[in-house]
Amino acid sequence: MVAGGSEKRHDNAWFGVQGLCQSAWAAGRAAAEIGLGAFVRFGLSWGVWTMGRRNGFTLIELLVVIAIIALLMAILMPALQRVKKQARAVVCQSNLKQWGTLFAMYTDDNNGFFPRRTQSSGRWINVLYDYYYRDETIRCCPMVTKIAAEYPPGDSSTLGAGGGTFTAWGKIGETPNESWGPVGTWGSYGINHWVYAAGQDPLYGQAAKDYWGTVNVRGGASIPLFLDCWFFCGGPEHDDTPPSYDGERLAPHTDSMNRFCINRHQGGINSVFLDYSARKVWLKELWRVKWARNFSMTAPLPHWQTEAPWMSQFKGP
Repeated sequence: MVAGGSEKRHDNAWFGVQGLCQSAWAAGRAAAEIGLGAFVRFGLSWGVWTMGRRNGFTLIELLVVIAIIALLMAILMPALQRVKKQARAVVCQSNLKQWGTLFAMYTDDNNGFFPRRTQSSGRWINVLYDYYYRDETIRCCPMVTKIAAEYPPGDSSTLGAGGGTFTAWGKIGETPNESWGPVGTWGSYGINHWVYAAGQDPLYGQAAKDYWGTVNVRGGASIPLFLDCWFFCGGPEHDDTPPSYDGERLAPHTDSMNRFCINRHQGGINSVFLDYSARKVWLKELWRVKWARNFSMTAPLPHWQTEAPWMSQFKGP
């Protein structure tokens, strides 16, 4: 009698496992035929039906639930990451709009003129310090996670104090007569050097007549003012070479497009323009905005595939 009862229990267990396997196979077939949504509904209804017959979950039921959760997470996580990046880009543009307001305040106080720049004076980080120093939250794009050189000792060289795609420039170290700017300052945005009022000719090897000097010019919506940048300034020219990889830093001021050409916002950067509007600029588009009076917006573009392969698939001209 004992042996017979044992065999009967084994038979029942086998039929139970076989039934679960058939149910799991049916669930997989349902997912393949009618999609994930129907599969989830099928799994839930099947779970409710089986729970009515038992007081717990089987291993296969738990594995099915875990598989559904894992699949949903795999679908949702990339979307959540994109949403987070888009939210940070919105905050970045908001920062730049506030910078536009600060520049508007300065030009209103100075008859429409930007700072008078020489090679040793007139940097915006000095001249506008009283306008921006109270609000540290607007100094950096939310995508930036660290500062290049902590002060003390900081750094006083272009490459040393320069940041990167997700690194802020600064903190500025001590320089003779504090010619670079307030010691210890930092940020992740830089000015278009061509908006200055040139105080000498040439200025950093570039003709004074090609500087804008004032906000009162036509076509301000196409003239970058303040942008995402790995340094606090740059004066791009239409024949500048693109960085050969994301984050490549070249020191010469006369080849400084690379300072703005950083993949901080999914193939682009953010900028506020001379009309104080803010928007995203695709990296390839940097060669098609009006940096300087003599900047040609129809000059031949770089050969992306050979000069900057990492940019070749990006949106833009």
